[in-house]
Amino acid sequence: MTSSPARSPRRMTPQARRAQLVSAALDLYGRQAPEDVAVEDVTRAADVSRALFYRYFSGVEELQVAALGSVVDELVSRVALSGDGPLDAQLATVLDVFLDVVERHARAYVALLRSGSVVSTGATDTLVDSVRDHMVELLCARGGLGEPTPLQLMTLRGWVALVEGSVLAWLEAGRAPDRAELRDWLVEQLFAMLEVTVRRSP
Repeated sequence: MTSSPARSPRRMTPQARRAQLVSAALDLYGRQAPEDVAVEDVTRAADVSRALFYRYFSGVEELQVAALGSVVDELVSRVALSGDGPLDAQLATVLDVFLDVVERHARAYVALLRSGSVVSTGATDTLVDSVRDHMVELLCARGGLGEPTPLQLMTLRGWVALVEGSVLAWLEAGRAPDRAELRDWLVEQLFAMLEVTVRRSP
């Protein structure tokens, strides 16, 4: 005799219920693209009624922003430079953490960054920008750049864009080359870009 799935608790705080719906959405995003997930899929996965769903979200689009926002929050909270040891080793560690989160939420990450995605909105663009700004601020702080020159800022923002685009292409290409090679290549790219900038902006 097979046991039936555990039912969702009837009594939960609003914060816990909202988090439960976001978690259900992220779990579904692990198996299918966010744009293919409907309200009915989420309510079934969370074992709640449509009426309860609409107490917390106006529709699937608002849930998408909340779920993708939780991925961004995890990236921002976990990606940090320790300040200890060589910068290349710290960057490798940061990229490993970044890739850990991205691989766990691959479809959500692709949806966030893919041009023309139906989940791409002003709200999701703001989420992506928050990750970009966080990474640039980390690099400025670690490099002692209180007021980076225009070329220095362009270099750091350009590298962050390279990381985004490369990781997106890597996911869509079936994770080739292997992850360690991608990570090390990205670290070397930053130092190569900085070398050019230093020559032009000592």
